[in-house]
Amino acid sequence: MASVGEDNDLNLTGKILIAMPGMGDPRFAGSVVLLCDHSAKGAMGLIVNKPIQNISLTDLFKQLSIEGEQDVSEAGLYFGGPVEPGRGFMLHTPDYHSDLSSMRIDGRFSMTATLDILEEIATGGGPSSALMALGYSGWGPGQLESEIADNGWLIADPTQALVFATADSEVWSEAIRSLGIDPVSLSATAGRA
Repeated sequence: MASVGEDNDLNLTGKILIAMPGMGDPRFAGSVVLLCDHSAKGAMGLIVNKPIQNISLTDLFKQLSIEGEQDVSEAGLYFGGPVEPGRGFMLHTPDYHSDLSSMRIDGRFSMTATLDILEEIATGGGPSSALMALGYSGWGPGQLESEIADNGWLIADPTQALVFATADSEVWSEAIRSLGIDPVSLSATAGRA
């Protein structure tokens, strides 16, 4: 049986990574990352539970001179990861699709990284559920597999409710519970049998 790090055909696209309590990188502590793409070339994902406190989607719309009648004052922006923090990515339900820029992740999620989706949302269109992330989380070839093998991440299947409708402060614990694990029982140290 191949371990995670040895299986070159492993594809975790559409899965969520749940940071283990002993996560060494503070940027990922307590994070839940939806993997948008994973292959032998590396992985790319968006953290879905770390809101950016000092700016809102309304502020972003103003900066980009996007006007519309849709009230987005309640919608937040998220820290998607440390790579390209000035670049925006809209993670959304697949009921919206731009032929130019939408990437289908799986049957539950898509990602669009262009202004057209923001303009659609501002006018009351766009996807039924979405979140905007600034920056993304990226791994080089074999790096994510190594972190998983070193007990850095748990892997689970996400739901739209977990990603779009669960309170940010509850996403991590609910993701852990989806695996049948009590979050309190997790250890911050790795072990090998």
